[in-house]
Amino acid sequence: MRQESLELKQRQVEMNSKALVFDSPVSPELTCPIGPKRVLLVDDELTVLEFSKKVLTHHGFICEVARNFDQAACQLARASYDVVITDLNMPGQNGLQLVQYLAQNYPTTAVMMLTGENVVSSAVQAMSSGAYDYMTKPFVCDELVRRLSKVLERRQLKLEALNYQDRLESTVQCQTEELQQAEAQVKAAYAHTLGALIQALDAREKETQKHSKRVSEYTLMLARHYGVPSEQMLDIEHGSLLHDIGKIGVPDAILLKPGKLTAEDWEEIRKHPVIGHLILSGINFLHGATELVLQHHERFDGTGYPLGLAKDRILLGARIFAIADTFDAMTSDRPYRRALTYDAARQEIIRCCRSQFDPELVDCFLEIPEQAWIETRARLCG
Repeated sequence: MRQESLELKQRQVEMNSKALVFDSPVSPELTCPIGPKRVLLVDDELTVLEFSKKVLTHHGFICEVARNFDQAACQLARASYDVVITDLNMPGQNGLQLVQYLAQNYPTTAVMMLTGENVVSSAVQAMSSGAYDYMTKPFVCDELVRRLSKVLERRQLKLEALNYQDRLESTVQCQTEELQQAEAQVKAAYAHTLGALIQALDAREKETQKHSKRVSEYTLMLARHYGVPSEQMLDIEHGSLLHDIGKIGVPDAILLKPGKLTAEDWEEIRKHPVIGHLILSGINFLHGATELVLQHHERFDGTGYPLGLAKDRILLGARIFAIADTFDAMTSDRPYRRALTYDAARQEIIRCCRSQFDPELVDCFLEIPEQAWIETRARLCG
């Protein structure tokens, strides 16, 4: 049976070879597209390999041959091919397995299936595995060259698409890196501006910088525990850090006065929230912090300044800040008294519930363990 099959294939090859006149000029539309292309022919029938190679070489292709999967794998490992044309049924691993191997290891190499098995399911399986085309034997020489040229055109389009995708991804990556660098520079500039403003105030009123950092941390801790949305936290942080920035506009004679302040002095001091609001209003990235700065001395019962706002008309961040600011003031040393204990400060905040402070926020303050406040202060005072 094996001998009869071989003789049948040889007769088919001879019939095909009669249709090819090698002395005639090559038709322009059948020449190898975009310069010579390298083709690997894989078939266990030597006569088929020789004839296919002769046909394709005549039309300008550079051809090499392999008799089975293993030989093809060795050839692919040491040389690059544009197209692999493989038989379906071969000893050992078959053509479908070779198609799958190529798709996994050589995705830019096109592959055609050329087989004597005229079964639709085989063609579908070959194409779904990654083959570009499927032809049956016996074949017409011109048709093989024409189909191979189409495969190469499809491969070229695929390569161009991949190159375009690579260039696009590279461009996007470069632009992303540039944007990240620009963002980092902007953030650094913001941080520098923020630090400069705090230092400017601290240069006039000592301990302001340490107080601002502690109050900001306390405010953020209380805001997180209360469940303030994350998108509001940055404005709360900036506002609490810069709450006293308006004191830059208060005369030194009043701000640094060692003795008791007069009513007129207090009138000047009470202007600092408005001054701070005006200062920050001209800085775009601090725009969201301006209302907290303006309202940080408002009281829950409406007796605060400068606007006399009450209850939820006061910005949530400013209501949170009021508790944090008072807690820090009571637990810090002052020229006229020693720092109060946590318990004493806690009792004072409870006492001022509903007058100075929002009762919901007081409850939130009381839910946070004493140790959390102590550890935060120790970290910032260390």
